[in-house]
This record gives sequence, C-alpha cells and structure tokens, in this order.
Amino acid sequence: MADENTQTTEDALLETAQSKGFFGKAAIYTRLSGPGWLQGAITLGGGSLAGALYLGVLCGYELMWLQPVAMILGVIMLSAISYVALSTGERPFQTLKNHISPVLAWGWLIATMMANIVWCLPQFALGTAAVEQNLIPSMEQMAYGKHIIAGSLLVIASIVIWFYNSGSKGIKLFELILKAMVGVVVLSFFGVVFAMTWEGALDWGKIFAGLIPNPRYLFEPVPAMTESIAATGEQAGWWTSTVANLQKDRIITAFATAVGINMTFLLPYSMLRKGWGTKHRGLAIYDLSIGLIVPFVLATSCVVIAAASQFHGKSSDVLVLVEAGKTDKTVKDYYDHVDRRLSHEKGDSFKALLKTVKDGPADAPEVVEAMNEINAARAALPQADKEVAALITGRDNFALAETLEPLVGSTVAQTLFGIGVLGMGLSTIIILMLINGFAFCELIDKPADGMWHRIGCFIPAVGVLGPFFWSKAAPALATPTSVIGGAMLPIAYLSFLLLMNSKRAIGNAAPTGTSRVVWNALMIPATFVALFGSAWGLMGKTMGESFPIGNIALGVLAVMLVLGVLGFLKKQKEHASAENG
Repeated sequence: MADENTQTTEDALLETAQSKGFFGKAAIYTRLSGPGWLQGAITLGGGSLAGALYLGVLCGYELMWLQPVAMILGVIMLSAISYVALSTGERPFQTLKNHISPVLAWGWLIATMMANIVWCLPQFALGTAAVEQNLIPSMEQMAYGKHIIAGSLLVIASIVIWFYNSGSKGIKLFELILKAMVGVVVLSFFGVVFAMTWEGALDWGKIFAGLIPNPRYLFEPVPAMTESIAATGEQAGWWTSTVANLQKDRIITAFATAVGINMTFLLPYSMLRKGWGTKHRGLAIYDLSIGLIVPFVLATSCVVIAAASQFHGKSSDVLVLVEAGKTDKTVKDYYDHVDRRLSHEKGDSFKALLKTVKDGPADAPEVVEAMNEINAARAALPQADKEVAALITGRDNFALAETLEPLVGSTVAQTLFGIGVLGMGLSTIIILMLINGFAFCELIDKPADGMWHRIGCFIPAVGVLGPFFWSKAAPALATPTSVIGGAMLPIAYLSFLLLMNSKRAIGNAAPTGTSRVVWNALMIPATFVALFGSAWGLMGKTMGESFPIGNIALGVLAVMLVLGVLGFLKKQKEHASAENG
C-alpha cells in the first residue's frame, strides 16, 4: 500500500509540475529526482579523481572543457536508454537481446559485471587511504587499522544496499543518503577552490579560457610543456612523443571515467525500480542533468583547477623528494620516466641493468652493481631532462592536499580532501554493488529484487581486499578490464542508437519527424566520439611486454559493431514483413 501511495503522490506532483513555471517545475523535479544522483555517485569515484588530477598536472587549464563535454555526450546516450526503458517498461537487457542483437546484449552485461567486481578493489583502497593519510593518520600505525577501516566501509555499504531492497521507503532513504554523499564530495572540493580564490592563488581568466574546447591539445603537448621540452635539445623529439602519448592516456582516462560501461546499465534499472514510466521521461532528463552533470562538472573542475594551480609547469616538489632520497609513489613515477629516457639513449645495455634489478634479490652482488650503474646514469642525466621528467610525474590527492596547506591551512586541506576522497570511494562502492545486483539477476534471468538481487550486490564485496592486494593485482586486472570496458562503451552507445530507431523495440514511442532528427543529430556524434576515443585508446595497447590486447579488442569491437548493425537490419526487415504480410 505504501508503494501505491508513493506512486500516487508522485503522479500528482508531476501533473502539478506541468502547470508551473520554470523554477516551480524545477523545484518539483528536484524533489522527485533520484536515479540521476545514483549516476553521480558512481562517476565521482577514484577514476574521476585520478583523471581530473593528472589532467591538471599535465595540461593545466587547457583541457578544462574535456570532462564536461564527455559528460554531456554521455548524458545524451543515457537519456536515450532511459527513454527506451520508460517507454517500454521492459528491462533494457531483454529489449536489446530480443529486438536488436543477443551479441550486443551479452557483451554489455559481461563487461558491466567485470567492471563492477574489478573496480571495487581500488575504491576500497582509496577510501582506506583517505582515512589513514588525511583524516585519522594514527590509524596507519595501528596493527589492524587498515582492517578496521576496510571492514567499516563494507559494513556501511552493506547497510545502505540493504535499504534499497526494503521497498519504496528504503529506495527513498537510499537516494537521500547518496544525494548527501555526492553533496559532501562536491562541497569538499568546492571549498578548497573557494579558499584558494580567497587567497588570490587562482587566475580565473585562464580557467574560463580553458572551458572553451580546443582539440589541438588532444594531440600535442601544451605550451608550458613545450618550453621545457625544447630545452632538452637533441632529445626534444623523443620527449614530445612521450608527453603526447602520456597526454593521450590521461585524456582517455578522463573521458572514459565520465560515463563508464556499468553506468549505462544502472540508469534504466533504477528508474524502472522506482515505478517510473512514460510520464517520467521529461523528469528523467532533468534528473540526469541535476544529479549527474552538475556534481560531476563542479567536482572534477575543482580538482583540475587545484592540481593545475599547484603542479602544472612545476618540478620543484618532485625534485626535492628525489634529492631527499624518498621512495614514495611520486619518486617511483619520476624514475620510471627517467629510466625510459635513459633506455632510449643507451638501448639494450641499460634495459638489461633494469631487468637485473627487477628480477634479482636486492642484496645479490650483481643486483647491487647494476643498481649502482643505474643510479650513476640517473645522476648524470642533464638537468633539462630531469625537469621534464618531474613535470610529467603523477601526483595524487594526498600530495595535492599537502601543497595546499600553506594556502588554506593544514586542517582545511587535509579534512576537506579527506572527506571528499572518502565520499568518492564509499559512494562508488555502494553503486558498484547495486549495479552488480541488477546485472546478476539478468545473468540468471531472475526479477531484479529480493534475495537474488542482494546476492548479486555482494559479489563485488571482494573489493574489501583492495587495500591489501590492489597494488599487486592492478597490472593483471586493470588493463584487461579497462580494455573490455573501453571497447564495450561504443557498443552500448550503438545499441542505444539502434533502439531509438527501432519501432519493433519501442513501438509507437519511437521518435518521428523533427523529434527523430534531433535525437539522431545528438546521438550519432556522441556514438562516433565514443568509438573514436575507444579506438584511439586501444590502438597499440599491450598487456605485459608485448601481448597486443588493445589490437585484439579493436578486432572484437569491429566484429561486434558489424554483427550489431546486421542483426538490427535483419530484425527491422522481419518487422516490416510482418506488418505488410
């Protein structure tokens, strides 16, 4: 009865909204929103943080436009799949399998489940590190501090997931919790930028200029990098190629984390679970805008701004750590760049030294001798090369918090970043678990609720091992998962495009006339951009030393695209024949 009362109230509010002006309608839609905020909770995760942070380090303000554009294109496609689901009232996996292509449907499902399970590992690691390094540093010294934090994250996520499966009131409470988490993340990073602005540390003219799309810097180093690269003389060509390739990887990361393959699976299911239907299609688009675009653009832009202001075009923070003999992640990344530069110059002899150190025990005489030779070569590297290596060295959110301390104070920097990062990790864990419940139910062909949904939700709970194993598991898991997810995103987009043009799939709800032209004018470019980004990122990507996993994925992508289009044309022809016959 509670569900019926809730639906009746929502229907009445929707009717009222139609007679209101812009602000009145927006207020009612904001009150009824929910699934869009779930999308915001998953996209504001560790991937978005890392992508935005490195984008600021490497490109400064020049690519401020990239993530907002990626998100807008993603929302166009998410709006399309929500339109299909709300028009048919059918689970989109079944719609896609029955009316477009079983190959596309199963590929979408498998890529989603794989992404959910693998990416839960780094989210637990991210949340645990935020508590240990930013919020409660004493926990890092405790014998079981890491276990307590990781276990607490899992308990909190499990409780919130349980609410979702307890009926309409549980879903409403679940959405309120997620809205609060997303709000905390946005306010945390917004607070840092506000404090920096108050201290006069930001050039807002350059920031606003960076919001104007300029594709030039997708393919070549930005000006601050070009000047430093020119100082390396004969090695300038090699550094230019290296930085351009590095920028490409970071751009693909930033683009791909705006809308991931598993996000496309979540939205329609969460809308159907709320009892939304045809009358909610306008609300669905508004919900995505307010719950996904706004938080994502604000949070990632704030991270890019903070990182660019503190790190872009600056090398001193890295070189100070190197000279002090530190061995943290930042210094390791710096030496990776230095060693690649030396390998380029010295060839196989230097690569052999690196292999000796990597493969042998640290105290073996030949390893000690090889390490001494490597250190001598590193020290002899020209200062201009060291500067460029430091400029492109990755920094993390903890390094950023430390550099902001002189500007905003230790308490503000550590607390705001700690809360923001913890909120990112925890909210993403919750949504990854939720998505997996929906996908698991499709896998075993069960209704997406109750016991089976809960079982599916808890499969990614293996991510609680992330703080202990992610650094070792990442090379084996991250590359194939990102490759599969990257290859499947354009497949998902193509599927949504075909569904919107299939009268067989959505019947009389299929757009016609001007509406159809508008939908296709938006969706076709978005699909091609996703396809270009996926192909650009996959081309030449290897796993290990030489296994061409990227090129294999490109081949699979091409085959699936062809099969999807042929399947669509065949089913359309069958539908036309049935209507005429």
